[in-house]
Amino acid sequence: MKLFSKAAVLGLLAGSALFVTSCSKEDSTNNNGSGQMYTISGSGSGTQVVPVVSTTATSNLTGTFNSTTNVLQYNITWTGLASTANAVRFFGPAATGVNAAGSAQFDLGISTPGVAGAATGTVTLNAQQESDLLAGNWYYTISNATYATGEVRGQVVTAVQ
Repeated sequence: MKLFSKAAVLGLLAGSALFVTSCSKEDSTNNNGSGQMYTISGSGSGTQVVPVVSTTATSNLTGTFNSTTNVLQYNITWTGLASTANAVRFFGPAATGVNAAGSAQFDLGISTPGVAGAATGTVTLNAQQESDLLAGNWYYTISNATYATGEVRGQVVTAVQ
């Protein structure tokens, strides 16, 4: 008695090969099964603000972005502001050196207020925001009473982890 036909065996083998190929493709995209991970970074200064702001203040952005969950984790620190920070925002889409083209994407909570401080947290991006972020078209600003439109600006850079 013949249990399997030749066609059934070939179909089973082809299906198994497709399953293995699909699994290996996903595994090659990431190592932890949670999507492609990116690092984000950016150094801010008054020279990046448009028009340029004369200040000695600087800032630094570090974080990650998970393309499966669309969660962006950020840590922005700054020093030397002319007055206490009252707003930290992500803007986009806008390329390097362009402020006016970008619209505010997120107001970020200030976790450590002051002329030196930090904003730390997470935000979830929509598909357009993800596209703009990964294309290098996001920046952040830190504003205060002295410079309401931003004392420092930093372009957001992404890199595959």
